Amino acid sequence: MLQSLPWYKRGHMKKGFYTIMAAQFFSSLADNALLISAIALLIELTAPEWMKPMLKLFFTVSYVVLAPFVGAFADSMPKGRVMFFTNAVKVLGCAMMFATVHPLLAYAVVGLGAAAYSPAKYGILTELLPPSRLVAANGWIEGTTVGSIILGTVLGGVLISPAVSDFILAFDFPGVHSPATAAIVVIGGLYLLAALINLRIPDTGARYEKQHTNPLVLISEFWQCNLTLWRDKLGQISLAVTTLFWGAGAVLQFIVLEWAEQQLGLPLNKAAILQGVVAVGIAAGAVIAARFMTLRQSPRVLSLGIAMGVMVPCMTLVESLPASYPLLILVGGLAGFFVVPMNALLQHRGHVLMSAGHSIAVQNFNENLNVLLMLGIYALLLKFQLHINSIIVLFGAFVAITMLLVRQRYVRNAKTHDLQALILDHKDGH
Repeated sequence: MLQSLPWYKRGHMKKGFYTIMAAQFFSSLADNALLISAIALLIELTAPEWMKPMLKLFFTVSYVVLAPFVGAFADSMPKGRVMFFTNAVKVLGCAMMFATVHPLLAYAVVGLGAAAYSPAKYGILTELLPPSRLVAANGWIEGTTVGSIILGTVLGGVLISPAVSDFILAFDFPGVHSPATAAIVVIGGLYLLAALINLRIPDTGARYEKQHTNPLVLISEFWQCNLTLWRDKLGQISLAVTTLFWGAGAVLQFIVLEWAEQQLGLPLNKAAILQGVVAVGIAAGAVIAARFMTLRQSPRVLSLGIAMGVMVPCMTLVESLPASYPLLILVGGLAGFFVVPMNALLQHRGHVLMSAGHSIAVQNFNENLNVLLMLGIYALLLKFQLHINSIIVLFGAFVAITMLLVRQRYVRNAKTHDLQALILDHKDGH
């Protein structure tokens, strides 16, 4: 009897989903290891300190600038092929670091590949899976991504360590002359592996109308898609939440480093471990959400965003390393639990209202624009020499108040629209 049921009623994912997870893991693993290696390369070049955070800016800006175009590109061919080509672009970015191209520009090329990869990665989920499986799928994708962030950061540090880099340098590869370039060779291999896995991703059969190539038409279409999602009574809620989450998450990375140094007296290498602690919490929250939440229940998690904002200022009360672990895991867990259902809900509404690639491009644009904005404000606060504990309190209050306003908007929308009907709405017959 069980075997006669369709795969999604048996609670299993299609085989292609696990291939997507594997490709995403190795691609993200390489992204995060490359960041550490690029920083090491800047140090070898005796670049000024301010260039290190600029790596993240150069990587992220592609998501914003290319947003009107990557959605159309993702929908122009099968998503697996798109993911293969974009991983190849990342390999090119690695290669540029050997060709005496400045690390900032080379890492920007990697960011270009990542920006084009994202709409395909998330868009294929809405093509491959029914709405009832999107929360679970997002939980596994986000959990896998966070795991790759933790392992990628560790891998980057291991690859530039004297023992490992000396071993790689002993092979005397052309152009490999330092620990950073030795690490980049291995990371390029990871991108190639991810690209090969991409070739194994099945064609979902989803096809979209011929995409425009005129940049002005693409920008106009993108802007209309952007307005469509923000005007949708359910889309605006989920888009606001994910936009806030990614901006806040980017700032929290740097806050944790600065707080660990000032409040706990930790050097940078040990402070970086605390980033991993937060990531562990996010991964745990994402997996729990995937296990227990459904798409229909997703709006219930809005209160957890408020709770996360309230918990963050508690960091100012912590004065020892052991006490920091449970707090950071809790903050990360709340973040992971509330963002996964919202991400799934946003993908579902985007798929209903427009094509998968275009909706993810809109999401990436808003989220990464907020990353740039919030990182800019954080840098400004540091420039004015505001104490890190004051910044933490302001940050927590901002998150809590913003999430409270989003929740109030949801309640207001629910009074005038049947939001549950919008959640159940679909266009593909699943």
